[in-house]
Amino acid sequence: MKTRRSFPDVLAGGIFVLIGGAFAVGSLGYDLGTPLRMGPGAFPLLVGAIVAALGLAIVVKGLIAGEEISFGSIPWRAVVVIVLAVLFFGFTVRGLGFVPTSAVTALLTTLASSRVRPLMAVAVAAGLTVVSTLIFVVGLQLRIPLFGPWLGF
Repeated sequence: MKTRRSFPDVLAGGIFVLIGGAFAVGSLGYDLGTPLRMGPGAFPLLVGAIVAALGLAIVVKGLIAGEEISFGSIPWRAVVVIVLAVLFFGFTVRGLGFVPTSAVTALLTTLASSRVRPLMAVAVAAGLTVVSTLIFVVGLQLRIPLFGPWLGF
């Protein structure tokens, strides 16, 4: 029985191993604490180790039980719009505030798909804005203004 190697699986798993390893190594610069009183480095270490372990499993799967995968066309519109949305959020969240920046970012990423209708995109963006505001500003108490100085609030 001939085994095929899956280059995409090996590559993707290797990227996960590198990212997880970088997070794990970076977390060692912080205090890990104890199991009962975890320090700021415990969670990134745990997440990094899990991501690296999953990446290693993907690499092994790709080396042992690879499969032929044909890639379709690359959705360049979605790639460009999502990258621009993330950059928009990073550069404008302090100036516009969390609510307008989240709304525009969610709307842009939703419209990246050609299958989504505009009304559905607005509904999804509104829902994501409300949920993310409740999670990050209210629940986690991030010190990001809801509406920023660029809007005159």
